Amino acid sequence: MHNAKIRTAAFSLCVAFQTFQPEQVMAASANEKFFDAPLCKPPYSMTSATEIYDAAEALAKPDTSSLGAAIYKIPSQIGRDGFKSTEVFFASNAVGILVEGQRADDLAKKYGLKPETSDLLGTSTKGYARELPADQHPEPRLAGPGKVSIVARQGDALPGKTLLACEFAQDF
Repeated sequence: MHNAKIRTAAFSLCVAFQTFQPEQVMAASANEKFFDAPLCKPPYSMTSATEIYDAAEALAKPDTSSLGAAIYKIPSQIGRDGFKSTEVFFASNAVGILVEGQRADDLAKKYGLKPETSDLLGTSTKGYARELPADQHPEPRLAGPGKVSIVARQGDALPGKTLLACEFAQDF
């Protein structure tokens, strides 16, 4: 009788471990993918943006009522370096996350961003950016001439949130 209880407990533990492990791997994979994207890992391209878009689309439906962007509220919190988020952000030329809190200064310090010279026509009250090295920009024939940067912005349009994104800005 005692051996039967041990076998049952061991079997239950194995089932629980196997059930938990894929969820933990999926959560770690999503955390890495969703947090790497705004840090331009890999640098912004249609391919990288589509990959992260497909991952977000598999988890949630977008809210498209804000800033002409699609914001996906994902079911589990992601985080890195003390920053947390549950929202993935897509715009026509950017992919990122909405970090909880007004954290632009902290993000700038952590990721080596410098103050932006423009406030995007008043949409951000505080913004920082760092352009990637030239070899990490898309080839002109693939995306048009432009630059890829990591950006952190906060403003009234996203109360209590800070946008951290990898952004492609076309040269005009």
